[in-house]
Amino acid sequence: MSSRDRILGRIRRATEDGAPDPAVPRDYLRVHGTRTPAGTADLLAANLAEYRAKVHRTDEDGIAPLLARLLAARGARTVLVPAGLPPHWLPAAGPTRVHDRAESTPYELDAVDSVVTGCALAIAETGTIVLDGGPGQGRRRITLIPDHHVCVVRVPDQVVDSVPQALPLLDPTRPLTWISGPSATSDIELDRVEGVHGPRTLEVVLLTGPAQ
Repeated sequence: MSSRDRILGRIRRATEDGAPDPAVPRDYLRVHGTRTPAGTADLLAANLAEYRAKVHRTDEDGIAPLLARLLAARGARTVLVPAGLPPHWLPAAGPTRVHDRAESTPYELDAVDSVVTGCALAIAETGTIVLDGGPGQGRRRITLIPDHHVCVVRVPDQVVDSVPQALPLLDPTRPLTWISGPSATSDIELDRVEGVHGPRTLEVVLLTGPAQ
């Protein structure tokens, strides 16, 4: 009998009485402090910047010029565009659009200069962006392989204060990706290296106003 078999056997014996799982207390704070929607957006921006993400603010009239400037500043010749991204966000005269395709290989995705997506929601207290593969977001891998990710967050509709507020709004059966700043890791000497497990550069656009 292997160690694995012994461990699983102990678990089976401990749970074979059929008793219901004990209730998990949920009396923790759901949010820390009271904020206006503008205050929540400011906190999100501050925490994103703390994680070394670049934060920009605009409205529907300014989204296309802003994205054009960000891609031009990056020198992007190609931009990966998921299905469902509002077509007016990216002008036709900009970088060549690469569509999110199931058959794209990691090598093809790695050759893309930038990717622009929306998000499912954003969490102010943790400076976190959550993607779930919904419209305007595409497959998980398109935001993990290209080195430059521009993510658009609608304010205030897609911003919540805390993780406890976010969880009931998310579908656990969807492919959830939680992003807090650009990809980074540190070795035992705390030397920070960015771009190891995802984009080296994360830019977040806080978009105010109703969707068009």
